[in-house]
Amino acid sequence: MNLPINNETLQKILTEMDIVHISDATIRQCCAVAKALEDVSETKFSHLEIGVPGLKACQMGVEAQKRALNEGVASIYPNIAGIPELKQNASEFIKAFLNQDIEPKCIIPTVGSMQGSFNLILQCSRLHKDKDTILYINPGFPPHMLHSHVLGIKQESFDIYGYRGEKLKEKLEEYLSNGHISAIIYSNPNNPAWICLTEEELKILGECANKYDVIILEDLAYMGMDFRKDISVPFKAPFQSTVANYTDNYILMMSASKIFSYAGERISLVAFSNKLYKREYKQLKELYGIGRMGDSFTLTFLYIASSGTSHSAQYAMSAMLKAAVSGEYNFVKETKEYARRANRVKELFTKYGFNIVYDKDGETNIGDGFFFTVGYKNMGNDELLAKLLRCGIATISLKTTGSCQFGVRVSVSALSDEKDMQTLEERLKLFVELQ
Repeated sequence: MNLPINNETLQKILTEMDIVHISDATIRQCCAVAKALEDVSETKFSHLEIGVPGLKACQMGVEAQKRALNEGVASIYPNIAGIPELKQNASEFIKAFLNQDIEPKCIIPTVGSMQGSFNLILQCSRLHKDKDTILYINPGFPPHMLHSHVLGIKQESFDIYGYRGEKLKEKLEEYLSNGHISAIIYSNPNNPAWICLTEEELKILGECANKYDVIILEDLAYMGMDFRKDISVPFKAPFQSTVANYTDNYILMMSASKIFSYAGERISLVAFSNKLYKREYKQLKELYGIGRMGDSFTLTFLYIASSGTSHSAQYAMSAMLKAAVSGEYNFVKETKEYARRANRVKELFTKYGFNIVYDKDGETNIGDGFFFTVGYKNMGNDELLAKLLRCGIATISLKTTGSCQFGVRVSVSALSDEKDMQTLEERLKLFVELQ
C-alpha cells in the first residue's frame, strides 16, 4: 500500500484537471481525481464518492426486457407517454406502497430521474411570468442544482440543518412570500444526508404549496430505504412518506436505478397528481401551444429531449413494478443490505473520531441506508477531502450538495464485503496518524 500519497502529488493532479479547490469538485471530477491517484500510487481506493447500485439488477426486469427485445420492440419507437402496461402497473405500485391514487395517464417514463428532473425544472420555470425561480432544500443531489445552472434558470436554496420541524415553515415563508418561487425540489430519503422529512415537515411543505401555488418536486430515488419502518407489504400500512398526503401540487420521481438496482438501462417514472396533470397554464399554451401540464411535459419537453424512453426498458420496469405489487418481489428486503453496510461503516468512522453531521430526524437518529455524512473535528472541506484522498479514500464535499456544514458524503454501495471494510479501517487509521 503506497499510502499516504504526498500532498505535492495530489496538488499536481488537481492543477492538471483545472481544479482550484477540491471541495468544489463535482462527483465525476472526484472520480477522475481518485482514478489518477490510484494510477500513481498503484493502490485501489475505497470508493465512497459515487452512489452506484451495489446489488445485482432485478432478474425479473432483465428477463422481461430480453423477451421484449426478442419480440422486436427495438425497431419500434415507444409511445412518449409510456406503454400502457407500464403506466397501469406504476399506478398500482403507487397505490400499493404510497397509498396514493394516481391515474395511469398521469405517469410518464423518463430516461432516468435525471431527465425527469431536468425537464420538470425547465417546465416549472415557464408556468408563470412572475415565478421564475426554483427553491432547493439542501443538502441535495448536486446535479439537481446544476440543471438550473445549465438552463439559466434562477435558483435559491437553504441548508435544512438548522430548520427542522416548525422552523421549516418560517424558512419556507421567507422565500415563498416574495411570490417568485415556482417549484421546490428535494429528495426523501435525502441524498447526501439520509435525513428523512418527518410527517410534520411534509405537512408544512404541502400547506405552503397550497398557500403559494408552488409545485413540489419530490425525488423518491431511495423509496422504501428508510428501514426504520417497513413499507414492503403492498396495500398495507405503513406506507412511503410523501408530500402527496398534504397537497395536489406535487410531482413524484421514482427511479429503477436504486429501487430495483436497474441503473444501467436509465429508466424512471414521473408521476403527476391527477389534478396537476390536468391543470391548464395560459403561459404554456402561449409559449408552446399545449397548456395542459401533463400533456405539455410529455409532448413538448420530453419530445424534444429524447422522443421517449427505451422501449425494452419500459417492459423491464413494468415487470418489476408488477412483481412488487403482487408480493413476488420484495424490493425493500433486497435493498436492506445497504443498511447493514451503513451501520458497519458508521461504526468505523465514529471509532476514528469522525462525527455524523446530519444525525437526526426530529428527536430520532437517522436511519442506516445508502448514504450518510461525516465531519472531522473542525476540519474544513478542502483539508478533509484532500487528506482522505491522500489516504486512499474517495468522497465528495458537502459543499457541492448545497450544505453549509463542514464534512463529506459517504456512499456505502461499493463496500460489499469484509475485506472492503478492513481496508477502509486501515485507511481511517492512517488518516488519524496523518494529523
